Amino acid sequence: MNNLEKKKKFDYKWIVIGSCFLMVMISLGFCSSPKSYFIGPITEHLGIDRSAYSINDSLRHITTAVVNFFFGMLIKKFGSRKLIAAGFISLVGSSLCYALAENVWVLYLGGILLGLGLSWTTTTMVGFVVNRWAKENKGTIMGAVLAANGIGGAIAMNIVSPIIESGREGYKVAYLVVAAVLFVVGVIVVSLVRDTPKGKESEAVEVSKKKARGKSWPGLNYHDTRKKWYFYGTIFCVFGVGFFLTACNGVAVQHMKDVGLDPAFVTAIWSVHSLVLALFKFLTGFLYDKTGLRTTMLVCTTTAMIVVTCLALITPTPEGKILAIIYSVFSGLALPLETVMLPIIAGDLFGQRSFDEVLGISVSANAIGYAVASPVMNLFYDVYKTYSYGMFICLGLLLMVMILMQVVITSAHRTRNRFESECAEASTVDAAQN
Repeated sequence: MNNLEKKKKFDYKWIVIGSCFLMVMISLGFCSSPKSYFIGPITEHLGIDRSAYSINDSLRHITTAVVNFFFGMLIKKFGSRKLIAAGFISLVGSSLCYALAENVWVLYLGGILLGLGLSWTTTTMVGFVVNRWAKENKGTIMGAVLAANGIGGAIAMNIVSPIIESGREGYKVAYLVVAAVLFVVGVIVVSLVRDTPKGKESEAVEVSKKKARGKSWPGLNYHDTRKKWYFYGTIFCVFGVGFFLTACNGVAVQHMKDVGLDPAFVTAIWSVHSLVLALFKFLTGFLYDKTGLRTTMLVCTTTAMIVVTCLALITPTPEGKILAIIYSVFSGLALPLETVMLPIIAGDLFGQRSFDEVLGISVSANAIGYAVASPVMNLFYDVYKTYSYGMFICLGLLLMVMILMQVVITSAHRTRNRFESECAEASTVDAAQN
């Protein structure tokens, strides 16, 4: 009898969360992490400048921004399962476009499909699903799921890198392999994922009576949220983070090769980077649950400034290799700012009532940062033949974002504390009356 009860108590949420882990591992790991490996081969094959190639990245991020702006509406209308299926179809189409492109227009179509696919299979969707299925330790679970990107990236880079290096058009074969992997995994994920937990209200919000970090709170409705100045401050900070991280990390591999580091060495340390990124994404979520948003943001942004300084100073010397290793390892503590932290920021600062809308808009702002950053940074390369100058300018932007975000957190938490105090007083009055 006890065994039967234990079987009945199995929570399907772990299947859903496991499916999200697999989804992120393949979608981000195979479509985003190794993307900088393709810059050189594609631009050489098509005979275009890197700034022209970067328009494909801009279109990707613009698409992500537009789609995520309407995420709240789309998820209510279609549910997570249908959107995930559409996301995988788009990713397969994107990889085929990159593999078969003989002109920039097909390349740009691939960028649009990539943006569409990643909108429904990565950060925003994972944030929604974890928020729906998990009621406590959301930061840790979010971090664990999004850490799959690092694992997938390490696997993908060791698969695609040798294929790319095998010949002039090796990158085309690499993209065909990626498309096949996406198709198989997409079928598996869509067959396992579910829209809502059985027997639970889809909009239920479980709030801990104890005041603890990493817990849900009801928050304000979206109409009232838009009236808060710190809502717009948050959007600016998220945009700044997206610009900074894409501008620097998006060209990191190519920058290391440009300054003269051996491609085999770069591949080796970037594989380590992907594995360490998985660990740091998990630790970032855990750090939030234990210390709160303020400390977590300070740790991530400070680390980001240090590692990008290292990246900008890399040279083909023993010291330069050490700087490259430092970047490849510790940049993993900065990158969660554009993934794990977005759903955490939305939930912590604004609560559950406006979570879907705020998360969608935050990811949109982040994606606009990506879209602007890629052509700007590649323009620096086309003009100065180095990315280093652009990296130093980005450091100033991140310092401004780091300061503003601390002010935003202070204001938002005042609203949250006032709200929770009013709820506690109301509960006391009701208890006394009863």
